[in-house]
Amino acid sequence: MREILERVWENIIGRSTGPMKFRLLVQPTVAIILAIRAGLADARQGRPAFLWTAITDRAYRPELLRQGWKDVRKVFVLAVVLDSIYQLVVHRGVYLGEVLIVAFVLAIIPYVLVRGPVTRIRRRLVHDHAVRDQGDRAA
Repeated sequence: MREILERVWENIIGRSTGPMKFRLLVQPTVAIILAIRAGLADARQGRPAFLWTAITDRAYRPELLRQGWKDVRKVFVLAVVLDSIYQLVVHRGVYLGEVLIVAFVLAIIPYVLVRGPVTRIRRRLVHDHAVRDQGDRAA
């Protein structure tokens, strides 16, 4: 088991210097852009922040997860395809566990970490702007 974990770790680290390394920047960037769009939409529509609500609100969780998956699935699938191609070129085979780990790290994690904070920041900015406008009218 230790040898498998060492191989997985070495193979994952090797992706940063191997062929197709551009995807390690492009895919998280696309996931972040999608998360920003979704977070702004959440703020406009008065929906709660994504990750915290998905963790704590059992009733709302299925809808959030379905919506999040809809946003990020294309990036995830692209990450799976590109990592499979990378592995075929470099390792002459495909390790499914590594493919899923890489796709999860490149697509899901950036999306989940960015969407909620964008919602909160946007709400804060809109709230602060509204308070400032009310203060200007009162003066």
